[in-house]
Amino acid sequence: MLEGFLADQRATLELKCSGLGSELVVRAVEPSSLSLLGLVRHLADVERRWFRCVLAGEDSPARFSSVDEPDGDFDGARVEVIEEAWAAWREEVAFAEKFVREAADLDVQGVDGWRGTVSLRWVMVHMIEEYARHNGHADLLRERIDGAVGL
Repeated sequence: MLEGFLADQRATLELKCSGLGSELVVRAVEPSSLSLLGLVRHLADVERRWFRCVLAGEDSPARFSSVDEPDGDFDGARVEVIEEAWAAWREEVAFAEKFVREAADLDVQGVDGWRGTVSLRWVMVHMIEEYARHNGHADLLRERIDGAVGL
């Protein structure tokens, strides 16, 4: 059930971005740097953090943000990085899906520096919430770009 809900949320992000090119970098409203491409980059980093770093224990720094540039995922969203962002997001989703498939159960644990010990179950619920919140942003961004609603 959790895999299905998370897959639906991931598919919704792709749907909200479908058929767009350079419009993916359209910002919400000044001074916000929120954009559809920024969401793709942000969610690639979020997938990476929870599945690679916390659960798999890999030492894998974020792709798009850093201590020096905490909003680099959004601030660095430019037309010339669209393909790179989608490739990174797909790679992180594929890693997460494989991790979930191969996990012994939902009680597999990892340690997060902020939250402490978390289970795969907790991470999956958190990821569903994370995508749902950002897909709400994506709804509004897409409507602003071309008026499309209910995609």
